[in-house]
Amino acid sequence: MSPTFRERPGDPCAFVVFGGMGDLTKRKLLPSLYNLRANGLLPRDFAIICVARRDLDDAAYREWATRSLREFATRPVEDALWAEYVERIHYVKGDLEDPGTFERLGAALAHAREKHGTAGNAIFYLAVPPDEFGSTVRGLGASGLAREDGGWRRVVIEKPFGRDLESAQALNRELVSILREEQVYRIDHYLGKETVQNILVFRFANGVFEPIWNRRYVDHVQITVAEDIGVEGRGDYYESAGALRDIVQNHIFQLLTLVAMEPPSTLAAEAVRNEKVKVLDAIRTMSPEDVLRDAVRGQYGEGYIGGKKVPGYRQEPKVSPTSQTETFAAGKLLVENWRWAGVPFYVRAGKRLARRDTQITIQFRRPPLLLFQDAGLESIDPNRLDILIQPEEAICLSIKAKRPGAAIQLVPVKLDFSYKDFGSVPPATGYERLLHDVMIGDSTLFHRADMVESSWRIVTPVLDVWATLPARDFPNYAAGTWGPSGAQELLARDGRRWADPESS
Repeated sequence: MSPTFRERPGDPCAFVVFGGMGDLTKRKLLPSLYNLRANGLLPRDFAIICVARRDLDDAAYREWATRSLREFATRPVEDALWAEYVERIHYVKGDLEDPGTFERLGAALAHAREKHGTAGNAIFYLAVPPDEFGSTVRGLGASGLAREDGGWRRVVIEKPFGRDLESAQALNRELVSILREEQVYRIDHYLGKETVQNILVFRFANGVFEPIWNRRYVDHVQITVAEDIGVEGRGDYYESAGALRDIVQNHIFQLLTLVAMEPPSTLAAEAVRNEKVKVLDAIRTMSPEDVLRDAVRGQYGEGYIGGKKVPGYRQEPKVSPTSQTETFAAGKLLVENWRWAGVPFYVRAGKRLARRDTQITIQFRRPPLLLFQDAGLESIDPNRLDILIQPEEAICLSIKAKRPGAAIQLVPVKLDFSYKDFGSVPPATGYERLLHDVMIGDSTLFHRADMVESSWRIVTPVLDVWATLPARDFPNYAAGTWGPSGAQELLARDGRRWADPESS
């Protein structure tokens, strides 16, 4: 999104992966880098260095990488392209608590610079558990590998960025004690999706929408991130996270800022991120009374997904049979600035819901009815703009039109655009754009420290109340439904309802 962005290959660099044999590496990173190579966006002078504990050499790791890619690639693997690509993959064995690991990594980087022409540039991708973020960055600092004395150095960190405001602030302090903020790329794979990136273009490149994108014309906004899957064997992680931390604090808040932000002065990274922070800062902090009224939590019980019976959350592997972890979270947020004062933003996220669906809905105010009373119309549904992010990527505007005939009969009509209209596009992992942005130094789509802390400021009061008052009704929704009844009541109290896909 940078004004200087071009579809050009990334800058020469070594791509270092800590956690080089983990799920993220084999399912996302290796396929993403291969896709960038196939699309001509990977630099010619490039190397991959993977760090893990297993006792392997380059040849053995390349065999593992080859098997992993063939299993998880999103497109057919071309043997000639992979043969050239795989020769640039190297392996470093070691524990991240061992200074010797970083010494060996330094030697591997020097070798990559000489053999592959990486120009001393390096990306360090922390595909490790959150409790290893700090030790890994400390190892980079102590070994001198974070210093930019002959090439740039960038560190990519996966979520979660802390567990609450206090831990996020502590992590950020540790990062900036070793790195400059400009070196840190906090990645959120949701922001790699085409429709998410298209929100800014849709808003600011089309003069018809921006004049009505405010409290005078918008009744409310909804953001839904629904999954039909359960915790997929990650019960131990989810027990320590929950839906509020896992989805709302990062993914949903990033979508909200793109919808609500003011036009930036330019599309440069800092100008865009400055406006996103202003939105987060304008969200009213909830009091304990607000939390009890305007926040809803849920946990799924057994039910049916696609006609197949599935277990409840408490029956999932590595989950406590008396778990208090929420698998569903919903809330009403108020953005108290001049554009949005009085317009509620309803957000929800959950697992084992009726279907997989990520959607933003902008519902406009109802038109006056007097004009159509003689035609017997008691009500007119308001216009609605749906931004569909997954599984389908599309934008749809619902309007009213007259049915042909003598009588005035209104019918709903949809004006829609789908990314399918651009023709078939090779499937992607969602990481390609973000990895390429790191290579060219564009941080527009990445979280900044103040954005992370502002997000935690909003959700920490909710976490505190929920920790103090255990839920008495868990599980409170069946798998395959749209969540607990409290989520419907949250909107019903305001005379509104969720824009579920079945009713769209």
